[in-house]
Amino acid sequence: MGKNILVIDDDKLVRMTLKRLLSKESYRVSIAESGQEALSLLETNPFDLIISDLKMPGMNGIETVKRIREYLEQNNKSPVPEIFISAYAKEDIYQEALKLNAKDYLEKPFDIAALLQSIKKAIESK
Repeated sequence: MGKNILVIDDDKLVRMTLKRLLSKESYRVSIAESGQEALSLLETNPFDLIISDLKMPGMNGIETVKRIREYLEQNNKSPVPEIFISAYAKEDIYQEALKLNAKDYLEKPFDIAALLQSIKKAIESK
């Protein structure tokens, strides 16, 4: 049975591309265009992995992941590994992402093989 992946990105093209790519790899993919939408999806769906953009309007990827972790802990749910993706590799945001100990950080445009390897590794670590 395929694993459930939540993709959070404000860019529609990125969301649709990742959904298509990951669905072909037998993953079940849910998409959210904001951190708030991701939190809503988390209330009704279990996920095996979260892939989140770092730079989004409103709640950025760092804040989104922090809120997701709080929600999971408060509701006695297992932690979910995260992979950050970003086209804006600003050093301060990258350092914040590293402090969260996410499973990986990939710069857009990312290599598909590297992304798939990162996903497999992150899900296996759960």
